[in-house]
Amino acid sequence: MTRWTAADIPDQTGRTVLITGANSGLGLRSAQALAERGAHVLIACRDAEKGRAALAEVSRTATTAPELVELDLADLASVRRAAEEVRTRTDGLDVLMNNAGVMATPHRRTRDGFELQIGTNHFGHAALTWLLLPALRAGARVVTVSSLAHRGGGLDLDDLHFTRRRYTPTRAYSQSKLANLLFMLWLDREAQRAGRDLVSVAAHPGVAGTELTRNTARTYALPGPVRDAVGAVTRLFTQPAERGALPQLFAATARGVRGGDYFGPSRLGEMRGHPSRVRPSRAAQDARTAERLWEVTIEQTGIAPDWS
Repeated sequence: MTRWTAADIPDQTGRTVLITGANSGLGLRSAQALAERGAHVLIACRDAEKGRAALAEVSRTATTAPELVELDLADLASVRRAAEEVRTRTDGLDVLMNNAGVMATPHRRTRDGFELQIGTNHFGHAALTWLLLPALRAGARVVTVSSLAHRGGGLDLDDLHFTRRRYTPTRAYSQSKLANLLFMLWLDREAQRAGRDLVSVAAHPGVAGTELTRNTARTYALPGPVRDAVGAVTRLFTQPAERGALPQLFAATARGVRGGDYFGPSRLGEMRGHPSRVRPSRAAQDARTAERLWEVTIEQTGIAPDWS
């Protein structure tokens, strides 16, 4: 694979893209890159003030005016409202980029009672994707953003919300990112069974300097000097968000992308570099677990895939 950059994104004129968590970090960089190439970008985020700031920033270089969609992935009622709004306001989506996420938070619950990380990173995105299936045009791509952390600790389908296990923030984050890849895999399988022209793929940013790390520090109310130190270490060992966003931009736009593909940085153990096809862990390729997770997600969210 060549040294692909944002300059290689094909013309996106006439295409509509929804990006979750597009108010900062990888999502914002993806929104800017796609809007500059002509895409109509829908910026989906929870915080209205931050969303308006992102809208103004993306608008500065956009060739088609972006729009804001209010979405709280930790609240299924909000997910339903956002999906309905998108279906009403557009005549179809060409790309759904499931980018938003929370990382290594204290043990908290979503409005629907899910553990916060899997509730936001997996359940919210799965529900949104299923509700938007009728809005996805032929050839549309669903890009699910995972992480190197998906290799960290496995998935306990009988205790996804840590009601019996001892909760650790990193284990919960790891299982949510593994769930992202399993969902991507099974969405690809189910789309084929339904006869839908849909490309389900995934990407990860390597080690990128984004708001996610800084937000984690703020969540734990760390003292200012400690937060500053976290920021300094992040800048030292990570690549910028613009580079971290390249794998998901490649997944969303590059030619030759196939359903089930997974993209990440090409160098230093997938931590840095230009986008390349990479291999998920063995656990992330387990079709039986992927199918069970799909069924559990339907059961717990009360939302099923709408292939109509």
